[in-house]
Amino acid sequence: MTSDIRPLSLNVPEPGCRPGDTPDFSDFEIPRAGLVPRPAVNVDPDEIRDMAFSIVRVLNKKGEAVGEWADSLTNDELRVGLRHMMTLRTFDIRMMNAQRQGKTSFYMQHLGEEAVSCAFSRAMQPGDMNFPTYRQAGLLIARDYPMLTMMNQIYSNAEDPLHGRQLPIMYSSKEHGFFSISGNLGTQFVQAVGWAMASAISGDTKIAAGWIGDGSTAESDFHAAMVFASTYKAPVVLNIVNNQWAISTFQGIARGGVGTFAARGHGFGIASIRVDGNDYLAVHAVAKWACERARLGFGPTLIEHVTYRAGGHSTSDDPSAYRSKSEAAAWPLGDPLERLKQHLITIGEWSEERHKQAEAEIHDEVVSLQKTAEAVGTLAVGKTPSPRDMFEGVYETMPPHLVKQRQEAGF
Repeated sequence: MTSDIRPLSLNVPEPGCRPGDTPDFSDFEIPRAGLVPRPAVNVDPDEIRDMAFSIVRVLNKKGEAVGEWADSLTNDELRVGLRHMMTLRTFDIRMMNAQRQGKTSFYMQHLGEEAVSCAFSRAMQPGDMNFPTYRQAGLLIARDYPMLTMMNQIYSNAEDPLHGRQLPIMYSSKEHGFFSISGNLGTQFVQAVGWAMASAISGDTKIAAGWIGDGSTAESDFHAAMVFASTYKAPVVLNIVNNQWAISTFQGIARGGVGTFAARGHGFGIASIRVDGNDYLAVHAVAKWACERARLGFGPTLIEHVTYRAGGHSTSDDPSAYRSKSEAAAWPLGDPLERLKQHLITIGEWSEERHKQAEAEIHDEVVSLQKTAEAVGTLAVGKTPSPRDMFEGVYETMPPHLVKQRQEAGF
């Protein structure tokens, strides 16, 4: 009998495309724009289980906005949204170049994912709190957080509001609903749920939003947060940005045997939706729906933003080592900026000329701010935070041993 038993083995998921291969997204099912209905905000999660396997889309191939999710923004708001995404992309280019020039130690760009954070931000209200990862700077851009302050933080100069105590791009602004970024992903979900529960316990009206990537859904924090959010119906929106790649492993490693990341919400009884993360209108509409659901006391929503990380994971990463160089160009959901631009042109609210003019204006603005920041200092030259700052902002009353250390250091 024992001779018939085969040795045990493990299943190791493999991506469909490796470096040198021709990208193939033929197995990626894309529902027609406007096909997915918009449920009532008080819907029972069991009634929308199928939404975890489809994708909410608004913009069709012609650039038209169609379906029940299509009316959440005015034309003026769409133009503003396009400018936010254009600003973030230009900001990325300048800061990526600055890192290559040795002006900062590290940077992470948002190429291909601009719609996710820029559109979501416009669905939240003042006082709400985001618990972001390092690829949601659009939450700040779309809320008019000063780009100059962002640059100062990246350069860790004397005007850095965090005084050089955070890794570049790990911003923090309570006033703009942007909780301090942690590089250890997964923590954002439990923190968001806890903050939302505290808001409810105190009788406030503010909600929270948590953010993680597809790879971080394999962390234990993800599951702990889902339990508490489900049990207590916390007023929180939980966002999974599925950009197809973690640092260097494709999304199938973290997804495991479940069909989609959104489907993981079913085991916790949480309303779960997938949305086209490269469709600004769709992201905003779903975000607005989920925020309203949380604010009215109907509990949490899990949103899977289906998008693609077109650039490297960070300036320390070479994506050509683990994926095809042409894969980003083959991504079937396209470029979020181009799609919103085309929509505005289609409805007569934009033009190629106005777009070029906006690009030039944004470029000049970003370059001017960059020069101002660099005049203060960069990683290599200029004014830097005082070493005294490492002792400040930790204790309300500094303990004697730290006072002694500061004095011994001459600060």
